[in-house]
Formats: sequence, structure tokens, C-alpha cells
Amino acid sequence: MERFFFDKDIEAKVLNPKNRRKVLAHDKDLMACHLYFDEGAVGDPHTHPHTQIALVLSGKFEFTLEGETKTLSAGDSVYIPSNALHGLVCLEKGELVDIFTPEREDFLG
Repeated sequence: MERFFFDKDIEAKVLNPKNRRKVLAHDKDLMACHLYFDEGAVGDPHTHPHTQIALVLSGKFEFTLEGETKTLSAGDSVYIPSNALHGLVCLEKGELVDIFTPEREDFLG
């Protein structure tokens, strides 16, 4: 099992023209991802069985969680329960760290 993950060795996966993701340290129980958003990028509303925390590193994001919408900036975070409907709009170019439990196998490979 890998224990150290170096940013220089991780290629960002292009998710769409305004959004990229790097999978950081992870194992079967826990995963961290670094996401990059251009202004206007949208994370369409979705659900997944994983519990998630999103931490805003920079920029400004409008998060909608189960019908409640809040604007988050650097240092703010949101807890997303398993199977909760959530999505976002990037209001100002920024970055997030997403933490999932268990690991998002669909992000690998």
C-alpha cells in the first residue's frame, strides 16, 4: 500500500473544460482529492453512497445540499452525508479538497 503521494507525480484528470481533479492519498477506507475549477464551472447535482467533506482552498463556490444553498469561500467547508443530493457552481476560480469515505473506486484508473 502506498503511503506517500507526491503532487508532482499526480496527473490532473480533465473532467470537463472548466474542471480538473487529482486523486491524492487514499486507501479502501478513505480518499482525498484536489479539484480545480474555473469560474462558471458546475458540479451537477448528484448523490453517492460515500460520506464527503469539501474544503474550499481558494475561490468562491455556491454549494447546494439537499435544497439548501450557501456560498463558501477559502477556509469554509461542508459535510455531505451519504446519498445526499448536492452540487455546486464556481463563482470565482478556485480549488477544493474533497475527502471521501470509503474510497471512490470510480475515481481510480
